[in-house]
Amino acid sequence: MTLTLGFSPCPNDTFIFDAMVNGKIDTGDLSFDVVMEDVETLNRSALEGRLDITKLSFPAFFRSLENYILLNAGSALGKGVGPLLITRSEKEVSAADVINATIVLPGENTTANLLFSHAYPEAGKKQFMRFDKIEDFVLESSKDILGVIIHENRFTYQQKGLHKVADLGEVWEQKMKLPIPLGGIAIKRILERETALKVDMLIRKSLDYAFSNYPFITDYVKDHAREMDEQVMRQHIDLYVNNYSLGLGVEGQQAIEAMHTVYHQLVKTEKTKTELFL
Repeated sequence: MTLTLGFSPCPNDTFIFDAMVNGKIDTGDLSFDVVMEDVETLNRSALEGRLDITKLSFPAFFRSLENYILLNAGSALGKGVGPLLITRSEKEVSAADVINATIVLPGENTTANLLFSHAYPEAGKKQFMRFDKIEDFVLESSKDILGVIIHENRFTYQQKGLHKVADLGEVWEQKMKLPIPLGGIAIKRILERETALKVDMLIRKSLDYAFSNYPFITDYVKDHAREMDEQVMRQHIDLYVNNYSLGLGVEGQQAIEAMHTVYHQLVKTEKTKTELFL
């Protein structure tokens, strides 16, 4: 059986899936047709139910529960891993300044957008663009514009002369006392449970294989890392790939349940009772 599988070209995703999609582990009767896109493109794809298995942000997952259920392996959760609100100004930026500013975010369906709204619920002037365009947009803008950055931009913004206003993940951790759920791997509910469990097991085996060879960075990871320095690749992997990626555990599920509640509070809709986890 061939299943469509979507994930991003970011080092944390290619690190996790390399062995599984490139024949480094035995996948039995399963093979995978890989679709590699940025996270917001994957989010929109999930909302349309296009892929059998996909990486997606948790708000997109909560909107796709009719079609998808979350696998135990492959998720990105953690502490100190949240998006950053940044500015080009060296002056202190107050909460009132944030509320009145235009905020550039990496997508309407991203966890970054949810965490920003959780930290600044009164801020309403939002603009969305690809995550890797935000740093330069903030730098080049003639207006007082703030940006929310994710992924490897956490490690590069200071080199470009940008300054942190707030760590949005830190706000979540202080309020919720739980790790930050960023993104997960979901599979279509219409697939047989046996198939879903097999995919979940293969993701964990693929990650075990990657960890057993780390800190070696494979060509597959390098080739999709957009000329990223190897040190930044390792920082990226070290930050976003951890024990929660091997298995959510009780705390990981609690964090996702908490975000599910916050999501419905922010969008002012009734929380569904659909099962989240495989």
